[in-house]
Amino acid sequence: MDLQLTGNAALVTASSSGLGKASAKALAREGANVVINGRNEDRLEAAKADIEDVAEGTVVAQSGDLTDEDDIESLVETTVDEFGGIDHLVMSAGGPPSGPFLETDDEDWYQAYDLLVMSVVRLAREAEPYLREDEGTIVNITSRSVKEAIDSLVLSNSVRMSVIGLEKTLSKEFAPEVRANAVLPGPHETERIKNLVEQAIDRGDYDSYEEGLDDWANNPLDRIGDPMELGNTVAFLSSPVSGYINGESILIDGGSTGANL
Repeated sequence: MDLQLTGNAALVTASSSGLGKASAKALAREGANVVINGRNEDRLEAAKADIEDVAEGTVVAQSGDLTDEDDIESLVETTVDEFGGIDHLVMSAGGPPSGPFLETDDEDWYQAYDLLVMSVVRLAREAEPYLREDEGTIVNITSRSVKEAIDSLVLSNSVRMSVIGLEKTLSKEFAPEVRANAVLPGPHETERIKNLVEQAIDRGDYDSYEEGLDDWANNPLDRIGDPMELGNTVAFLSSPVSGYINGESILIDGGSTGANL
């Protein structure tokens, strides 16, 4: 299926690894010109090279911290300077620290809010005029925790709900020119998951990587997700092919979440 993204301009945050990188790769493979972002410049350059292997468009790497307002302005400016506008904004920001409520202090809460919510607020505000002009799209990468609370993830369970409320609001306030949606991933085989499994092997919790990975595959499909499966969904939601989908939050978790809605 042709997603009709050739020549479009996309800004994908937190895309030097993980689900952000997979989203940038899917967009670039479909012909979009993509600005990728991360804080670690070596990892960012490695991601750029990997994405360029499959890209039909141009890939630009721009380092920056999503909690820094100046860096966010620079990300938007770079995308516009390089490609003449912004058609697609994909916002990812990694995950806050795990832990139960009583072991989470005020600083943890403020840092999580700044990273997960204010980064989306600032990026959407900066990109809004370009998205409107190009009749663009917004896709937020959040977590299945907004549908079903996960043990020891109080920050993700709580703070990410604000992103969904904002996404739903933008889907109305920015319409009809701009569509806004969200994807809610469960576990995918990202570097973070790989590292956690390898650490568990070192502790003696598992005898092999496959055994450790199986513990993350707690869903009806009996497997962990491939990051590109989420990336492909992000590319679809960014494309005209999904043109009547707006204000939705789509679970990508193999059916593990127990919520009916």
